[in-house]
Amino acid sequence: MVIRSVTVLASAAAIVALAAAPLGACAEEVTIGIGHQSMCTDTYPAGVVVENLHLLEKYLPHTGKYRGLTYDVEWKDFPSGPPITNLMIAGKLQFGVMGDYPLIVNGANFQATGREESLYVAGTGYNLRGEGNGMVAPIHSDIYSLQDLKGKTVSTPFGSASWGMLLKALQDAHMTGEVNILNQGPSVGAANIAAGKIAAHADFCPWSELIEYRGTGRMIYSGVETGVPYLHGIVVRKDFAEKYPEIVVALIKAEIAGDRWVRADPVRATTAMESWTGVPKEVLYLYFSKGGVLTLDPTIKPLFVKTLEFDYQVLRKGKNIPTLDFSRWIDDRYVRQAYKELGLDYDAQVAVTVDPKTANRGLPDELWVQGGGISAYPNAASLLAAVTALTKAGKTVNATYVYDATTGVKIFGKTAYYVRAANGSLTTFLLRPDAIAFSRKAGGTLLSYSQALAGSPAGSARVARN
Repeated sequence: MVIRSVTVLASAAAIVALAAAPLGACAEEVTIGIGHQSMCTDTYPAGVVVENLHLLEKYLPHTGKYRGLTYDVEWKDFPSGPPITNLMIAGKLQFGVMGDYPLIVNGANFQATGREESLYVAGTGYNLRGEGNGMVAPIHSDIYSLQDLKGKTVSTPFGSASWGMLLKALQDAHMTGEVNILNQGPSVGAANIAAGKIAAHADFCPWSELIEYRGTGRMIYSGVETGVPYLHGIVVRKDFAEKYPEIVVALIKAEIAGDRWVRADPVRATTAMESWTGVPKEVLYLYFSKGGVLTLDPTIKPLFVKTLEFDYQVLRKGKNIPTLDFSRWIDDRYVRQAYKELGLDYDAQVAVTVDPKTANRGLPDELWVQGGGISAYPNAASLLAAVTALTKAGKTVNATYVYDATTGVKIFGKTAYYVRAANGSLTTFLLRPDAIAFSRKAGGTLLSYSQALAGSPAGSARVARN
């Protein structure tokens, strides 16, 4: 756990008041403890972005009952959601930013105390198709699908969003009990994949893509296969929210400001995020670029309430968790107030849902060259031709980005599966079974990235450069 703290004086007038106060007198201090995850991309909108741009300080209230107060803002970084919940229940954190299944466990465990409760007050981002969680196998293994894992060992961080995905996946495949599941944190699981010590590792964003980027593993199961949206959000202790509602609104307003900053220049944003988190910018670009995996959105949509209710039933079936009264837990008053104070139309944003299958249709494939920016290409064939030309010219290509033909989800070009048609056009896929099915139906040839690259001409059809 990493802790960073900054004290903010609520108003300049408070300085004068403190100087004039009798010895021993002091202004009231409000501690704002925020648990987040610097190694979980979908928490960034209300986590590392707000922290490092000091956006919360910009929106903290300074008038009325807050006049003269001081704020002690503590950012606490965790590897997963469950430790955040434990410290929130213990009263050592006021806010938590985490994924769908950990959010549910947070609400249920709070209500189980019979004393304290948490409130789900805003989202941070989502992928309608369920991309975000994933399962990877060692790069040289012969495992390509969930069915290949029967009788083998899979690890995942227990209590995490990927743990919930794994439970759902095994339930859907009627494989519950047929896979040995170990509790391993992200970094341990990634190391074991690299060493070939486990058959597969299931983890939340961006670990599957990070492992792919490192070249030590490849995706064998994606959250898109669950058919359930993937989302993250903010929870707050109810007692804190009721005492300081304006602070809850301030955090959501800070998140909205951070979202605007990311959208304005994804290359700049992901480069900065790399310096804050250590996650390569090329991996982060996969999430935060136009057409990326993550749709930034603080609103609480009815569809996502239903998603959380569905996820809760998955946990009830797979694990014994306490009862969760959603009517007491989900509270959109704070996010609505944030939108109102910023002059934004909350109801209009609630009605907007981004589906990668349609939203990403027609978007260009992309290439990030070392020392340069992003270049865009009209199709995979021209992208690979550009890679060939750049490589011959002695340039290093950091990453390539294409789109899964099945779901529209943005993926790494080097880990995609390619189907070449008779006319030379290429169709790209996230998962090998999907690519095989398409090649059989369309009569194309199934290729890996290196095979597709080997057949590309040394030309370029660049259409744009950022």
